[in-house]
Amino acid sequence: MKKILVYILLLILFVSCANNQEKNKTVVDKKGDKILIGYSDRKGLTSEPFNIWFNSEYDKYIVDTLSVNSISKEALKKIKITIIMGTWCGDSRREVPRFYKIIDNLNFDENKITVINVNRKMEAKGIDVQSLEISRIPTFIFCINNKELGRIIETPKKSLEKDLMGIIPIN
Repeated sequence: MKKILVYILLLILFVSCANNQEKNKTVVDKKGDKILIGYSDRKGLTSEPFNIWFNSEYDKYIVDTLSVNSISKEALKKIKITIIMGTWCGDSRREVPRFYKIIDNLNFDENKITVINVNRKMEAKGIDVQSLEISRIPTFIFCINNKELGRIIETPKKSLEKDLMGIIPIN
């Protein structure tokens, strides 16, 4: 119980600080690749050079609208999402644009999404990523009233849409 309370408090801190932090900061990593680090949003993910893979994956993905339409619109209004990803990571490059296409289909408020970009060591300067207990990326964390409902870690078990249905209440 104590661990859950600490997680909730840290999540509140991360979300409240997200607006005060610099967003869409890029750095060059040790491999010479330009990566996003720290907090970002769609604007950062669709800027060069990230737009090449983001737009390509977003455009070619076909949303399972039957599954998406069964998700409760009322529950969605209460949901907050934290995405931990790496712009250098193949799984993040595949799943995050697909996820954005799904939330666009749901008309989800992007202001309720916090995106944290990590380096290859799973770190982001000034953000205690370790407290979120991230083992693989991307990780999508879904909360209502600061209570974690569930996660999608690295790759969906069935599909992003079906995994969402297992986390977010359906109609």
